[in-house]
Amino acid sequence: MPELPEVETIRRDLEPLIVGRTITRVQIHAGTERLAVSHSPRALEKAMTGRRIDGFGRQGKYLLARLDNGQTWVTHLRMTGSLVHKAGDAPAHRFERARIDLDDGTTMRFNDLRKFGTWHIVDDVSEAMPRNGPDAISEDFTPQWLKDKLATRSIAVKSALLDQKVVAGVGNIYADESCWIARVDPRTPANELTPRRVTALHHAVLETLHESLGDRGSSFSDYLDGLGSIGMHHMKVHVFRRDGEPCTRCGKIIQKIKLNGRGTHFCPGCQKGA
Repeated sequence: MPELPEVETIRRDLEPLIVGRTITRVQIHAGTERLAVSHSPRALEKAMTGRRIDGFGRQGKYLLARLDNGQTWVTHLRMTGSLVHKAGDAPAHRFERARIDLDDGTTMRFNDLRKFGTWHIVDDVSEAMPRNGPDAISEDFTPQWLKDKLATRSIAVKSALLDQKVVAGVGNIYADESCWIARVDPRTPANELTPRRVTALHHAVLETLHESLGDRGSSFSDYLDGLGSIGMHHMKVHVFRRDGEPCTRCGKIIQKIKLNGRGTHFCPGCQKGA
C-alpha cells in the first residue's frame, strides 16, 4: 500500500501541474464502479467536470484536491493505486481505471491493479476520512504526543504505529523500518516502552519517512509516482521484505512473523529494547 512518502511524492509531483487547471472530462472505466464511493460513477464524473482545481493537499494517506465550488475530491490509493500525469495522447496503462482530462490537453490517469482505490466528492473532508491523529511529518506529531498515545495502549508497538489515530501516514513498510532504527522489538507492548525508547522511535519514524521521501518512495510492487516512474527507497530498506537475509547492523538473520495479521520483519539480534 502506498504510505506517506509515496502519497506525498505524488502530491508534490502533481501540484504544480494541476492546480489552476480545469477538469474538462472524467471517465471512470467499466468494471471500476466501486472507485466512486460518494456518488454513482456517472454522478461523480458530472460533479468533477467543469471544476477548477484550486489546491492539492494531503492528510495521511489521502490526497485532497480542493475544487473551485468549495468541494473536495478525496482520493485514497489503497493497496495498488497510483495517480499519474500524462499527455492526452499517451497510451493507457494496462491497469488504468479512470481518466481525468484537463484544459491544457494533459490528463491524470488512475491506475489500480487490485481495484481497491476510492474517490469521494464531499463538502467536508470529514465525510470521506476517519478522524486521524497528526500527520507523521507535521509539527503536531511530537515525541510527547507519541508518548501519551502509546502509554494508553497495551497492543504491540508496531500495531500502535499502524493505528492512524496514533499517527497518520505510517503503514507496514515504515512501521517495520522505524522499529528497526529504534532497536525496538515490534512485538513489545506499546505501554512498556521507556520514555527514552519512545523518543528514539519518534526520531526513527521521521528518519525513515524523510529518507524515503528523498528517494521518491518505495516501489515494492505497483507504486508509480505522479510522473509515472518508480520510487527507489525499496533498495535501501533495512528489514522490510528482507527475511532470510543478514541484518545490516548486527549480521543476524532477519525474521518474518505474523503480528495481528500483518507480515512483520525484524532482527532478533539487535531489536530487543523496550
